[in-house]
Amino acid sequence: MSAPMSDAAGLGDHGLPSRFSGADAVPPRRRGRRRTGLVLGLLAGIAVVAALAAVQVGASLGYDDAEAAFDDAARSAITTSTQVRGANDQLKAAADIADLILESDSGTLVDAATGDSLAVALTDAEAVASAADGAVAEEVPSAGEKPLWFWELFPASGRLDAERAQVIRLEQDLENASDSIAASGDEVDEAGVALLATASASAAGFESAHLSAGNDEVIALRDAAAVVSSATVLDQAAADSFLTLETAAAQVLASEQAELAEKAGPLERVRLEIETFARSLAPGVLLEFDWNRIVNGAGENGSMGGLTTWWWDEPDRALIELSDSVAEQWPSIRSKSLVAHEVGHAISVKCEDLYDSSTQDSIEKWATAWAISMGFTDDANGVWAYGYPPQSYIDAANGCR
Repeated sequence: MSAPMSDAAGLGDHGLPSRFSGADAVPPRRRGRRRTGLVLGLLAGIAVVAALAAVQVGASLGYDDAEAAFDDAARSAITTSTQVRGANDQLKAAADIADLILESDSGTLVDAATGDSLAVALTDAEAVASAADGAVAEEVPSAGEKPLWFWELFPASGRLDAERAQVIRLEQDLENASDSIAASGDEVDEAGVALLATASASAAGFESAHLSAGNDEVIALRDAAAVVSSATVLDQAAADSFLTLETAAAQVLASEQAELAEKAGPLERVRLEIETFARSLAPGVLLEFDWNRIVNGAGENGSMGGLTTWWWDEPDRALIELSDSVAEQWPSIRSKSLVAHEVGHAISVKCEDLYDSSTQDSIEKWATAWAISMGFTDDANGVWAYGYPPQSYIDAANGCR
């Protein structure tokens, strides 16, 4: 049987099912996947940036630590270098002083062994100073500008660590140099002061070996020796005092040679014997002698003349002039008595308060009394020329030795 057709069907249209059979229904999700991928990408980027930032911060902090450690080491090394440079300059100055002293040493007052000790110390000091020059000449590096990026910061930190190790080694070298400088400086100072002490101590023996030297030259020698003996460090003042002492010693020799030249001749041996005799009567008094044919108006026809000049100020010293006839009549008691009278004048510098020196008569009576107190009773002791002195003068003269 046939069914009637609708108008729509009559138009020839047909309907399709909303779904084909056999196919599962999948909800549309493409937009959601794109969003998840974007989020994951953003998160990954953030993680990378955070990691890079952490690396950058770590690299920067690491560099800062390395730089701080380097700067501490560098500042310490620079300070030590400055100190070593100053100490080395002082050592060089001491070496220059030692060299000056050694060049000035004539061997007159300083024995060879003492001079050699200072020479060895000087050689060592020069070697130490030269080595120290090399240490202080080495420059301490600087950290330089801080790099910006971590790939620059990491190697720069390593460089600073390596350079800090080098700076530490440099400072150790400087400290070793400082120890060597100090030891060498002490060696030079000790050897130099020992040389000065030897020279000053030798001055007295040198004076005794050159008794014919002039009083002024001997006094200059004593004064110079006293200054040298006070030296406790090797400085320019010590060197200057040593040069003065060496000059004084040379002048003592020169004055003695001049004095001996004046005394040369047939009477030289006797003159020197008489001078030794006179010095034995007045220990501690510096005596200088002049000899002439006529002294104080006497010296001919068997007469003898003497004249003494003395100084009240320190040191005790006098100049005795004797006629050649005193030497010609030596060793007679007459000649010895006259010499004793002149020594009585000279030794009065030690006993100024024992007699009245206001008149020429009392001065002559004193010298005569002193000669008598020493056992020289011949009238040439002053009795013949000035009369016999009061017993009080003789008693007082007994206290003047």
